[in-house]
Amino acid sequence: MGRKLFGTDGIRGTANTEPMTAETALKAAMAAALQFRRGSHRHVVVIAKDTRLSGYMLEPALAAGFTSMGMDVVMVGPMPTPAVAMLTRSMRADLGVMISASHNPYQDNGIKLFGPDGYKLSDEIEAEIEARMAQPFGPDLAAPGALGRAQRMEDASGRYIEVVKSSFPRDLRLDGLKVVVDCANGAAYKVAPRVLYELGAEVVPLAVAPNGTNINAQCGATHTEAMRAAVVAHGAHIGIALDGDADRLILADETGTQIDGDQIMALIGASWAEDGRLRGGGVVATVMSNMGMELHLRGKGLTLERTPVGDRYVVERMRQQGFNVGGEQSGHVVLSDFATTGDGLLAALQVLACVKRAGRPASEVLKVFTPLPQLLKNVRYDASSGVKPLDAAPVQAAIKAGEGKLAERGRVLIRKSGTEPLIRVMAEGEDEALVRTVVDDICAAVEAAAKAPAQAAE
Repeated sequence: MGRKLFGTDGIRGTANTEPMTAETALKAAMAAALQFRRGSHRHVVVIAKDTRLSGYMLEPALAAGFTSMGMDVVMVGPMPTPAVAMLTRSMRADLGVMISASHNPYQDNGIKLFGPDGYKLSDEIEAEIEARMAQPFGPDLAAPGALGRAQRMEDASGRYIEVVKSSFPRDLRLDGLKVVVDCANGAAYKVAPRVLYELGAEVVPLAVAPNGTNINAQCGATHTEAMRAAVVAHGAHIGIALDGDADRLILADETGTQIDGDQIMALIGASWAEDGRLRGGGVVATVMSNMGMELHLRGKGLTLERTPVGDRYVVERMRQQGFNVGGEQSGHVVLSDFATTGDGLLAALQVLACVKRAGRPASEVLKVFTPLPQLLKNVRYDASSGVKPLDAAPVQAAIKAGEGKLAERGRVLIRKSGTEPLIRVMAEGEDEALVRTVVDDICAAVEAAAKAPAQAAE
């Protein structure tokens, strides 16, 4: 049973265009309700969203689908993705839903589902939900007296704030630290500055005025220029940039130098190992993480477990093998002692604790290892044309040639994005010039393959 609607992080697409329409959201809710409706208890689903304009369309559609199947709906408004996971478990709900397209522009939106345990659904369960969407719902609709009710929760943000603050060491405060926090005009625009302020930091907030269309617009974890400039301009000690749904972060030290997820994981992993808190004997990351981190961890007697791209796969490996630190280079950091999914704000607090304890500049604390030269380029293609660039013989030949050039001194990684029509071409190795040549050659082959059908038709 395969998946067509669900990608690497739920259902995602352009708002008001299939599959991201009110009709599909309605059916997805009804199918998910069937999947998780079990027993005679009153079933509950928690729904949150980020600040996209299309959230106003999708939220009521999802609520209608769930209530039509007899599930009560609790809507919490704009909240980070990890807050949904936390609230689903805390409220003993049957299902959690986040309406967000994460780091994508406002034109896109998505639907992420969490089970009653607060974890993202497996591929198998998503496939079952997708299959249910194609079946008639008539026999399973709730009777008039058994319809669900919908209500809004007013104190959801307060609950999340307290959970995040409780992860910060009780013997520490952030007094004396000036922190820039870029909330991407997204889901954490209220809670992130509040948490930092309540822990004692002097807070410089950025991108905290969402208007429905400015989420991730030249701000946040994918556009860190404003955050890094603000750190320098305000003389801040550190900068934090969250993405639209706040499940990942990118940092900057006091010089405005960017710090990615690999450095963050290496720092937290080593810190927890020294404290005797690290479980699993290492860190879980994806195939995208830099080889420099792997070598650094190995030097400390720790391992690096690699998974396919996607924080869900990281979490699955962590659960299977007992790790409590994992994540992605892009800034998803999963700390399973506190959360079931990536939480940018929570991870930032762990880093701030390290900086505070060290009593040294962030530039010294956050540069944990020297990365091997790594280059990632994206090649966009027209998915509607039916072309499959990676299947083309010239592309396969270019990949093989690149692997041969890097040999034992590096690696090549090519993958298709699970959320956008992009081919991601990455290479890393000791020779930066050679890495660039390999990536450029493969990208050129992919671009030629993507254009080939159109050229043939001319």
